[in-house]
Amino acid sequence: MKIVHTIEELRSQLRGQLRTAFVPTMGNLHEGHLSLMRLAARHGDPVVASIFVNRLQFGPHEDFDRYPRTLAEDAAKLEKEGVYVLFAPDEREMYPEPQDYRIRPPEDLGDILEGEFRPGFFVGVTTVVMKLFQCVGPQVAVFGKKDYQQQMIIRRMCQQFAMPTQILSAETVRDADGLALSSRNGYLSEQERAEAPRLYATLQQVRQRVLDAQSGLGLRLEDLLELEQAGRQVLSTRGWQPDYLSVRRQRNLGLPTNEDLQAREPLVVVAAAKLGKTRLIDNLEI
Repeated sequence: MKIVHTIEELRSQLRGQLRTAFVPTMGNLHEGHLSLMRLAARHGDPVVASIFVNRLQFGPHEDFDRYPRTLAEDAAKLEKEGVYVLFAPDEREMYPEPQDYRIRPPEDLGDILEGEFRPGFFVGVTTVVMKLFQCVGPQVAVFGKKDYQQQMIIRRMCQQFAMPTQILSAETVRDADGLALSSRNGYLSEQERAEAPRLYATLQQVRQRVLDAQSGLGLRLEDLLELEQAGRQVLSTRGWQPDYLSVRRQRNLGLPTNEDLQAREPLVVVAAAKLGKTRLIDNLEI
């Protein structure tokens, strides 16, 4: 595996490649990331990974400075997966001057859920992804479903800009107890780690209640709102601080109407909550 740190080196390594598959990451890699590399390898060749902790997507009081940076360990894992090139730029390489040109997702998708509680987050994400795509020129790029809203926004960005990159979604990888793998899980104390699977368990309960209602008398919007409130209450009583727990349409993350519910519109329950100082996100399609 070749490790390159500049855009010029990266483009030199990839010159003439016709089916590059790309997986952008912020490093501190775990099995979830490695599963993305394997999916990429099934859909393209060569596989390129990037590691860059993107300041633009962190809020002023978030964990940019303490986000774990483990380049040597990450490189060893990627080499075992057969990754061809690891692009590991520093901030001066990615942002040699202030990044005044930015990508702004539409408000109805970018300013809800994660966008509401992390203002500017998706502007930072889409801007760095656009720039990385310009550097790599991938035909295929892989993102995890754990970041449900993020991968939807990136897919739509590629469609609207007529970008020649196909976005693939990879299923969420979980520990045996159901906790979705995340670099931020390392922030959890032993007690918090034991409690953390409750987030997924709560989503499972909401999903099952939606399915039960759909198979019975049907589901109304007011019933859905009560299920959401009950789910948030379960988390709150266990010491969580929920930002949101909401059932949305899969196709656009909009609030379902009664007509949608009657027509069995595909749904997804999405959630974000803090456990101690660690914010976890998860989702489950219905």
